[in-house]
Amino acid sequence: MAESSIEWTDATWNPVAGCNVVSPGCTNCYAMRMAARLESMGVEKYRGLTRRRGGRIVWTGTINLDWAALETPHSWKKPRRVFVNSMSDLFHEEVPEEFVREVWQVMEETRRHTYQILTKRPDRMKDLLSNGSFPALSNVWLGVSVESAKFLSRIDSLRQTPAAIRFVSFEPLLESVSGADLTDIDWAIVGGESGPKARVIEPRWVDEIMDGCEDYGTAFFFKQWGGVNKKRTGRKLHGRTWDNYPTTPSSECAQLPA
Repeated sequence: MAESSIEWTDATWNPVAGCNVVSPGCTNCYAMRMAARLESMGVEKYRGLTRRRGGRIVWTGTINLDWAALETPHSWKKPRRVFVNSMSDLFHEEVPEEFVREVWQVMEETRRHTYQILTKRPDRMKDLLSNGSFPALSNVWLGVSVESAKFLSRIDSLRQTPAAIRFVSFEPLLESVSGADLTDIDWAIVGGESGPKARVIEPRWVDEIMDGCEDYGTAFFFKQWGGVNKKRTGRKLHGRTWDNYPTTPSSECAQLPA
């Protein structure tokens, strides 16, 4: 675990490491660069996860399961928001269902924490969590990444998955997603890409999502403008920061929408 500089969470927890590129939002993934850096520092968990191709670092598709990391949340006494697998995807096809169950058990045993799980593989998430064999947990938020209109269908899959809180990360936002259906979506995070080859985000695209959040009653969180120097571009939108969070449900778990 590491205390996180990610604006919408408190800490990261990585029982899985490694991934592969599935859509354009993955092209400049910070986790690929970080995994390569950690491997160069001798961190065994990240060995063999990346390679250099065409002048950039890319995933190899190798997935490492960190069984020892499963115990980490038990040691955190203070409640916190925890981003699960910032260096991977819990619902990656190469993560065994049995290991997902182990992660789920830890989250069930540590209900003082709020776990935020983000995936680009919502169909597998839906298939696993909708079969009745995973307990519904009020402290687990489920989200999908959507970088362009082509991948708005990920939100449809999320809607079909039982979850206490459903959220969408529009980051890196690469084009307009005007008209995105945010029905039964509790939270939207919006951000521009950052790093050495960052692609540009247009303010109009951000405003379209913010307006949609107002229409659907979805909490709006603006993470960053991004760019090569994200500290310089900052986080202000229309002269202020937007750090809204969803209201945590009182029920054990929100069911599928009617």
